[in-house]
Amino acid sequence: MAEASRKRSRSGGGAARRAERTAVSVETERYIDRNIPLYEFLDEATLELIEYNAETVLEEIGVNFVDSPIALERWKSVGATIEGERVRIPRGLARELCKTAPSKFIQHARNPDRNVEIGGKTLVTAPVYGPPFVRDREGGRRYATISDFQKFVKLGYMSKYLHHSGGTVCEPTDVPVNKRHLDMLFAHMVYSDKPFMGSVTEPSRAQDSVDMCEILFGKDFVQKNTVMTSLININSPLTFDSIMMGALEVFATNNQACIVSPFIVGGAMAPVSIVGTLTQVLAEVLAGIAYSQILKPGAPVIFGTFVTSIDMNSGAPTFGTPEASQILYGAGQLARRMNLPFRSGGGLCGSKLPDAQAAYETSSTLNAALIGGVNFMLHSCGWLEGGLVASFEKFVMDADQLGALHKMSLGVAADENGQAMNAIREVGPSGHYLGCEHTQDNFKAAFWRSDLFDYKPFETWYEEGARDTYTLAEERVAKQLATYQQPYLDPSVLAALEKYVADKKAEKPDAFV
Repeated sequence: MAEASRKRSRSGGGAARRAERTAVSVETERYIDRNIPLYEFLDEATLELIEYNAETVLEEIGVNFVDSPIALERWKSVGATIEGERVRIPRGLARELCKTAPSKFIQHARNPDRNVEIGGKTLVTAPVYGPPFVRDREGGRRYATISDFQKFVKLGYMSKYLHHSGGTVCEPTDVPVNKRHLDMLFAHMVYSDKPFMGSVTEPSRAQDSVDMCEILFGKDFVQKNTVMTSLININSPLTFDSIMMGALEVFATNNQACIVSPFIVGGAMAPVSIVGTLTQVLAEVLAGIAYSQILKPGAPVIFGTFVTSIDMNSGAPTFGTPEASQILYGAGQLARRMNLPFRSGGGLCGSKLPDAQAAYETSSTLNAALIGGVNFMLHSCGWLEGGLVASFEKFVMDADQLGALHKMSLGVAADENGQAMNAIREVGPSGHYLGCEHTQDNFKAAFWRSDLFDYKPFETWYEEGARDTYTLAEERVAKQLATYQQPYLDPSVLAALEKYVADKKAEKPDAFV
């Protein structure tokens, strides 16, 4: 498949092939393949209880499929009971339907070297998704524009430890609502060669996503391979709306992956207890994934979980809390018991600035995602203010810290080199290891090193301006954008994408609501 993708990208004649060979490509680490154990937080009895209770919810309480008569008919055809918009699913039916979903899949990028495997022991990192605001140190907090969006895509392309370009990295409010998805998809396809996400804000926009991918990859390739991952949020509690389900229908029937994800603020949209919340999460995911398999058995899906707690005084969501990690760990176990890829985690925080609060909360969730078995980590970098803001400086801070997850995931080597007995013998008592052969052979890769943090002595740091991490991140954003070079794209493909976007925009008047 990779070879087929390479052949597709070389259809522009000799000049195009020479341009492709000489194009600059930034270094990107391969997606994480864990060599460490996962944290099994819940015991067998508790997991079985959650699974039993989730089936009870589906059978006795049911879920609503709103404004979607065709979905109701599909559920009825497989044995569910329909009352109005309420779907009650007999015990075991949803789980049986979910069995056709693949345990892992490849999402193809236009550069085959950037393909990612989602599922099993892997972890794929993707940036923040959905904020209407952006923030940088110079301009402060403001509504996002398409220029901001393009900058984030370029920063994502330049980020070594970010495997995925993401989706709505910020919401470009200067472009009409009914047309901005075209510009966002175009930016992902042109300014990066990493995999990306499709549009889900209306079924026709999901279809535009498929159509544009068929231009980029070729129609036959898209129908036989997964080239998009898209976020299908459930309106918790227990409600599936026609917009999200309509997008899911488009993607599933075209063999494109959907993250079926409850969107829960604990205490408001789910119970305050861990087991109660996990029961609702599992019930919602079972119903959503089962529906995707009714549409197309074998359609790729991801068991999604986005859960945060709530501050009972202000009503604001809170992040990086022990309860959020506990739910992540439990949901990961439930996903693995279903043999499905798992989405959760990210660089989540409630802070208004990329400060100490942001760092503590972000670190808590990133580490939980690593040991909790997350396969697709949305919001890996750039998230600020509870997801309302995409921060340029925090984007590069988080993207740098993803390197620590790469190193931790390798585990500990206990081979001859890892044992270092020759080094211990060479140095002996009262010596030092700086010049020994083992150190000289291993020092370049022995310790992970941040590309952002300052490790200089105090005197040097002070003489260079006593820059804090916020300042260093600001400088890194500027440097990465200044050195960015657009990855090669066949000119005929670029022209076809430009024409598609222009033609689609000309079909209807602008709408900003």
